[in-house]
Amino acid sequence: MQISTMEAIEILGTISFAISGSFAAMQRRLDPFGVLIIAFVTSIGGGTVRDLLLGDTPVAWMRDVNYCLLILLSSIATIFFKTHIKKFKVTLFLFDSMGLGLFTILGVQKGISFGLSPGICIALGTITGCFGGIIRDTLLNTIPLIFRKEVYATACILGGLLYFLLLYFDLKEDIAKVVVIAAIFAFRIVVVRYKVALPKFGY
Repeated sequence: MQISTMEAIEILGTISFAISGSFAAMQRRLDPFGVLIIAFVTSIGGGTVRDLLLGDTPVAWMRDVNYCLLILLSSIATIFFKTHIKKFKVTLFLFDSMGLGLFTILGVQKGISFGLSPGICIALGTITGCFGGIIRDTLLNTIPLIFRKEVYATACILGGLLYFLLLYFDLKEDIAKVVVIAAIFAFRIVVVRYKVALPKFGY
């Protein structure tokens, strides 16, 4: 069976966020059930919020149980391989960054399929990419990344803008998607590596 580009992106995004959620849960020493729950909310949280805003119900993961199985298998594999991975923080960061790029494109494409304006499509891409992590961090009793010093939502917004810019210059859609996913992933690595952050406000 042939898999479309968007299906491949959704599968990879689901796996990436399931793994990042599992690692985040294991960092907080949760039991296997807790790890599984965090993996699920990380993977489906953003897409669920997006679909509810669009009125596209039942939401995507309820219509296709294969994504639930994919999250289950990804989280179980992560638990079994945890002994071979020493740098949890680095691994979590890499999979989270990859999932961010993949899910941002999914959200943008969903907005386009509904005939929405580019600005709203970019907002939906940001929601799809960020809200799973927000729910994950909230359940783990940590301040969500999007509200901290790391450039997180900004990466989604810039990625969405880049996607529409590439389409404006007649780049093929599939190529544009790959370029944007890679750009968001690379952008996150660079800003964290060089400690680039938005200014803080407060007392």
